Amino acid sequence: MEWVFDGGRPCLDLVNTLRSRHAESVELLTGPDALAEWLSLAGFTAGPVPVTAGNVLAAKALREAIDRVLLPPEVPEKMDIELVNNAAAAAPAPPPRLTLAGGVLRREIPAPKDPVAAAFAVLAADAIDLATSDAEVRICAADDCGLRFCDASPRRNRQWCSMARCGNRAKARAHYARVSGRE
Repeated sequence: MEWVFDGGRPCLDLVNTLRSRHAESVELLTGPDALAEWLSLAGFTAGPVPVTAGNVLAAKALREAIDRVLLPPEVPEKMDIELVNNAAAAAPAPPPRLTLAGGVLRREIPAPKDPVAAAFAVLAADAIDLATSDAEVRICAADDCGLRFCDASPRRNRQWCSMARCGNRAKARAHYARVSGRE
């Protein structure tokens, strides 16, 4: 699978696990193994963790609620807001602990009991933070992309999810059109 982490925010990277929303959608969260891989590559877990089919369904429901909350037609649905809020509150991160090692105090953060639920909580909290910030969520301007990204540029005029991928292709097509039009 080709995972892309160009959303600029973890919650948008989750939203981008459903590709080509404008055409025939391509689902990347195809099962427990795919979700476990995504969680690991996104930095939520240290390697694969046990994931159930129910976790995959919950991830997809959270992903779609986040997308609708961040790109609302007007006002987000109460149901989507509640789903995001419930996910954020479902598995709070364990509090840090002090440990004494060799006479030195250290801060230790215990592993969550349910790493998948903890990841969903972080993703939902990130969506809440983004929805209430002054950053804008945009859809990539490339005709064949459709990925969501956070535009925190000073002028809020970013067009592509990634200049290296979509921006360069768009500029190359425009250049080709100009050059081939002259000949």
